[in-house]
Amino acid sequence: MHSTPRTGTTQAPGLSRRLAASAAAVAAVVGLTTLSTPGAQAADNPYERGPAPTRASIEAPRGPYAVSQTSVSSLVVSGFGGGTIYYPTSTGDGTFGAVVVTPGFTATESSMAWLGPRLASQGFVVFTIDTLTTLDQPDSRGRQMLAALDYLTERSSARTRIDGTRLGVIGHSMGGGGTLEAAKSRPSLKAAIPLTPWNLDKTWPEVTTPTLVVGADGDTVAPVATHAKPFYSSLPSSTDRAYLELNNATHFAPNLSNTTIAKYSVSWLKRFIDDDTRYEQFLCPLPVPDRDIEEYRGTCPLGG
Repeated sequence: MHSTPRTGTTQAPGLSRRLAASAAAVAAVVGLTTLSTPGAQAADNPYERGPAPTRASIEAPRGPYAVSQTSVSSLVVSGFGGGTIYYPTSTGDGTFGAVVVTPGFTATESSMAWLGPRLASQGFVVFTIDTLTTLDQPDSRGRQMLAALDYLTERSSARTRIDGTRLGVIGHSMGGGGTLEAAKSRPSLKAAIPLTPWNLDKTWPEVTTPTLVVGADGDTVAPVATHAKPFYSSLPSSTDRAYLELNNATHFAPNLSNTTIAKYSVSWLKRFIDDDTRYEQFLCPLPVPDRDIEEYRGTCPLGG
């Protein structure tokens, strides 16, 4: 506070009032700056999409965006087997990050179709694809995922809706092994999510893409002890990584609508494709085991 001097000096008329007003104005600006900092930081992220997330919003069967879809015939593409593109109908929020989703051994895109509209409704362009043959191995599936991303961003009808610098990959089983292959081959990818992955290669020290490995405690096709866990453990400690093991689940859990897979996939994609730190709350502190999660490992904080 400013007090009147008790010496013999005098003060110019109104100076005290002007100083007090100036101090109040400065305090108001400081206060507003302090209060607005989180919002200002959020507004500075040009990739942030959609309303502030809640646990209910990431667990919901559909997010805030209406979704459209278009089929892509295998006859008009090369390097993969065609598929279905799901995308937010509105263009009001600008471009979106994009994700290719790939099925497993002997399976078709229909086995992963549930994930397409679910992720797209949260603010992504999602391409669920067929592989060239249902027997393709992980290395081939990895190359096909990259070919699908290239088609999606360069030639597809949805290309103007996509930011080609923000891309990710998701795959099931051998598609999960292919997800790791794709991330290894293209370090510019922003996110990778192998779901109950299978691959003869057990070590992935070359992968720098933020990777969420999802295993299942009851998996007898790709047991976590010889697949998902060593895949996760072999990722370099400098890579943002997490391991989610589903409780009371089998190798085929990703083939049906699964809230646990969806909520953590949405959070991972939002955090790393959109750089949206609002979603980090669902990943750090690390989730604890419950009826849906057998085990969760990871590094926190993320993005460091």
